[in-house]
Amino acid sequence: AHVRLTVTDIARSKAFYDRVFGWPTAVDASQHVDEPGVRESAEQFYGGVVYQTPQGTLFGLRPVGSTSFESATTGLDHVSFAVGSRADLISAAAALTDADIEHGEVTDLSDAGMAILSFQDPDDINIELTAPLS
Repeated sequence: AHVRLTVTDIARSKAFYDRVFGWPTAVDASQHVDEPGVRESAEQFYGGVVYQTPQGTLFGLRPVGSTSFESATTGLDHVSFAVGSRADLISAAAALTDADIEHGEVTDLSDAGMAILSFQDPDDINIELTAPLS
């Protein structure tokens, strides 16, 4: 139904995800993040933001992290979002390049029947786009 990432700087992360995906926000409490008690309040979404993805999944950002993300420790390895085709991955790679966001190459994983494109968010969380090969 949803996933939420902890981030070190909500304004920076919100700007990044707005620029990369442009999803509509379902909830945006980021303007209140520095008010007393907001970072501890579920009712105020911890001063974060929640996006509505095209597939209907909610994707949130919560400003509580104080250290850099480490994918090799217990917790999250990466977050993946599906796109319709390999051509969409190629278009996404071009859009990331145009936005000066470093990214990997579109890589075919033939045994898995999909192609992937990976890039890092501002907290070094790996974001992956996937598409079917067929």
